[in-house]
Amino acid sequence: MLSYRTLFSNVTSVIGMIHVKSLPGTPNYKGSVQKIIDEACSEAEIYNQTKVHGVIVENMHDVPYVLEAESGPEITANMTRLCAEIRKVLPPSVPVGVQILSGCNKAALATAQAAGLDFIRAESFVFGHMADEGLMNAQAGPLLRYRKQIGADNVLVFTDIKKKHSSHAITADVDITETAKAASFFLSDGLIITGNATGDPADVSQLMSVKNAVDLPILIGSGVTSDNVEHYMTADALIIGSHFKQGGRWQNPVDKEKVYKFMEKVNNLQQRG
Repeated sequence: MLSYRTLFSNVTSVIGMIHVKSLPGTPNYKGSVQKIIDEACSEAEIYNQTKVHGVIVENMHDVPYVLEAESGPEITANMTRLCAEIRKVLPPSVPVGVQILSGCNKAALATAQAAGLDFIRAESFVFGHMADEGLMNAQAGPLLRYRKQIGADNVLVFTDIKKKHSSHAITADVDITETAKAASFFLSDGLIITGNATGDPADVSQLMSVKNAVDLPILIGSGVTSDNVEHYMTADALIIGSHFKQGGRWQNPVDKEKVYKFMEKVNNLQQRG
């Protein structure tokens, strides 16, 4: 079975986000899957040229999101096709992952296995919470059993804790370190810490407390920019979406120069130790 360090060898790895355009069956779909594939592969090529350490693919334009029970097979099928094409663009040494919104973690696992990907980003792994899509229940048990059933032990599961765009009032008496310990006990392969919404910085004090609480890779999942990255260099990985886009908006295309400058700063920070 893979481990985080068999995929990512950098002290702090940078994972670039590809937000694929709206897929068939969603309200904003424009009618051309091939165009979606071409644009996504173009962004993958930018990440390849700028030497990011990994890439993750997400269907974030599929608003409004639905939970896994309402997500149709067309989403899984098209994400698998997209991810397989993106995998071809990138060298085998660059890990590629996938997230399917919202909380479609089994679909993401199936997509990753079929497309030859290395990891998924999973929401609602431990502790139920109220998201803007509705109530999301914990999925760790069913998800990891499904991974075993389909023979996908080579796909790592990185899990959000205290997920953004959600109310955690139900679990307000369970702090983020206890949530991290629960996710570790339930066999997460890595933990993702975020701010309250897309593009919001994560709390640096939470990063340190979680690192001290569990022996798992810690990834920052939102809000990292060139201006604040030095505060997050103790994390194992940084997932960058909004900051790599034109104008700093996740809806826009990847800005090659911004990625170059960010990677240059990260490399300089790592060299300085």
